Amino acid sequence: MSELGGVAKGLAEAYLDGAVSVPYALLRSYRALKLTDTDCMLLLQLLAFRQLEQNDFPTMEQLQERLGAGAATIGQTLQNLMRMGLVNIDEVTDPVSGVRAERYNLSGLFHRIGTLLAGGELPLRAGPADASAPKDASRPVVVRAHVTLFGTFEQEFGRPLTPMEIETINGWLDQDRYPEELVLFALKESVFAGKLHFRYIDRILLEWSRNRVQSVEDARAHAQRFRVGR
Repeated sequence: MSELGGVAKGLAEAYLDGAVSVPYALLRSYRALKLTDTDCMLLLQLLAFRQLEQNDFPTMEQLQERLGAGAATIGQTLQNLMRMGLVNIDEVTDPVSGVRAERYNLSGLFHRIGTLLAGGELPLRAGPADASAPKDASRPVVVRAHVTLFGTFEQEFGRPLTPMEIETINGWLDQDRYPEELVLFALKESVFAGKLHFRYIDRILLEWSRNRVQSVEDARAHAQRFRVGR
């Protein structure tokens, strides 16, 4: 193998190792959301920074370098996305060090995508059969329940959920009968604790269940009692 071929192979393997999980729903819906190519690329770059570099708040200079655009263009694009409610900036506090930091929050984007799906304004899947098959206006659009909840999980994890993870969330809701807002609060607790994985969230919910925690208010009170007890 030539030296050039060896370099090319090494780069290809590096690219595969550093692949970013892009939500399919975003690629399908960004035109329906009236987003430009620049808007969509900026969103993809925010996901890439979060997934591969654990950087929740890239600087303007970093975004300029990635998009090859000037500060004015990046700033205007961010303002547009924030004005549309698709991107927000949250202030978070590290539960251990107490250091405050900012991060981009894309939950508004996933909520809008979920609204499009739930309203039947966007098909869940597209394929060759879609173009040839006759459209039946009376056919109901089947949408997975709690799509906003799933979108929030994908936003926090910075990647699409796996089928097993989706089943886990469905189990919390349908079998364990945890309220949706309680599952979201458990997710939030795991983020603040720096232990963002499903086993930790499951342990939180199980602990709350054992202590008859049935609402977010109960969960806050339980956490306060635990801290005082320590």
